[in-house]
Amino acid sequence: MDIGRVGIWSIALDTQPLSAAQNAVAELDELGFGALWIPEATGKEIMSHAALLLAASRRMVVATGIANLWARDATAMVNAQRTLTEGFPDRFLLGIGVSHTLAVAHRGHQMASPLQVTRDYLAAMDAAPYYGAPPATGLHRILAALGPKMLTLAAERTGGAHTYTVPVEHTEFARRHLGEGPLLIPEQKVVLVTDPGDARRIARANVSRVIRLPNYANNLRRHGFTDDDIAGQGSDRLIDALVAWGTLDDIHRRVKDHLDAGADHVALQVLTADPTALPRREWGELAALIH
Repeated sequence: MDIGRVGIWSIALDTQPLSAAQNAVAELDELGFGALWIPEATGKEIMSHAALLLAASRRMVVATGIANLWARDATAMVNAQRTLTEGFPDRFLLGIGVSHTLAVAHRGHQMASPLQVTRDYLAAMDAAPYYGAPPATGLHRILAALGPKMLTLAAERTGGAHTYTVPVEHTEFARRHLGEGPLLIPEQKVVLVTDPGDARRIARANVSRVIRLPNYANNLRRHGFTDDDIAGQGSDRLIDALVAWGTLDDIHRRVKDHLDAGADHVALQVLTADPTALPRREWGELAALIH
């Protein structure tokens, strides 16, 4: 599977009519991005969404970032993966994650131990029966991971880790725990705005929601950020560490920093003043980073 060095991470595709989303994916494919990353929260169901987006592209990998393991049992997850891999050989990358306590509760579940739940789920995937036509290529899966134990599990039981809302220091930390070999794919938020006030205001609209979740806040504390940094909508120091803003050269430096720290691929999430709009202009500018 070839995902290249740079991909696009987008939640905005969830808000679009299918025809608009498919047209946008075809454009991203033509621009040359190696992978498109889509999330799962309360929008479109991620496995069927991935199928529809794969059908709209010719070459690009579609990756889940991440498929919530509470949304379907292990057999349904791996058999959906097998189905997509049969239909689109070496073009579907399954990213799985245990989600967050509050989101899990909204689905009617309780999460005692995220690590054990994930370990058991991966084992159940591996043991799941399948009587469909087998895919011609292997299955590719990675794990959403931030802390050392989940990163170790990612290295032991999957092809690597997908990290979200992390500074470059976490990429170096994650590579040490994964070791050489497993994929390491951080998401990197970007704002192509050069005015500091405007750029940070756009960044905070996204980051402030994420840092309220305990696992992200705890991960940031692990890397030297204080409660004052995390409070409210986040300090300038925190925003600048999590969001690359400015010119295309500024974005390129941040991507290079992740790659130098051990990332194999960086998934760029473009943030704009309208989070529901497709940032087509910005995607076009970022395509210069592919080569």
